[in-house]
Amino acid sequence: MRIRLFLASALMGTLPAYGEIDGHGPDAWRVTGVAEEDVLNARTGPGTSYPVIEHFTHDERGMQQITCVPFYPPAYFMTLSETEMADLPPRWCLMRSADMGRAGWVAQQYIRPDDAFATPKTELAGSGDELVLEAQRLVQALYDAADPASEDGTHPLNPANAGDYFSSDVVESMKASPLGADPLYGAQDFEGTISKPLPDPDQPVLRGMITLHVDIVNFGQKQRVTFRLRPDTSLPRSPIRIFRIEHDGWSFPERPSE
Repeated sequence: MRIRLFLASALMGTLPAYGEIDGHGPDAWRVTGVAEEDVLNARTGPGTSYPVIEHFTHDERGMQQITCVPFYPPAYFMTLSETEMADLPPRWCLMRSADMGRAGWVAQQYIRPDDAFATPKTELAGSGDELVLEAQRLVQALYDAADPASEDGTHPLNPANAGDYFSSDVVESMKASPLGADPLYGAQDFEGTISKPLPDPDQPVLRGMITLHVDIVNFGQKQRVTFRLRPDTSLPRSPIRIFRIEHDGWSFPERPSE
């Protein structure tokens, strides 16, 4: 039992599980274990079967971790034997460079927390997670660009412009079938107020998915619109994009159960 506990602790020490659950793990990461004359390959997906799209230098610093797979809750290790621990599949993490110019999946064994880029707790409490801030800016820009009375080609729900806000698969669904109710306001007509997009207070980030809420008062009726966002790895630099908008009783795009 003592050996099992030691191995579990050692494994968990290398896994940013806390950061995956609530988005408040290490502020930055660095490359480790790569020879000076070599680079760390960044791929389109979590595994060596995916093509290489970018590289990180052997001494890359200040990287952002978006998510890692598979997901291993710490308590899960306590149920495993030593053999089962050894047989666990290797973890891969979606990483982004400090300047946000490069992104891709890398083997987790080649990254570790970069203490030199740690943010003081007093600053962290006020600044929030960078991914959440990026998501907030995107949703705010979406509403700023959306004029319910506009019929011209600049509206963000026009498939020609939707790629600036929505994930690639959502844009394709918009091209395939026309919208029903307006997913931004929940109605075709709007007269009222819109709050700023705010992160979910309990779980703003879960394994790379960001959750924001927008409170709307439309013709005196209050409603909450929930936005789900994540990096779109099918696009260059894996920008944050909206992949679902949820209303009370329905969502866009519709899920199979709806």
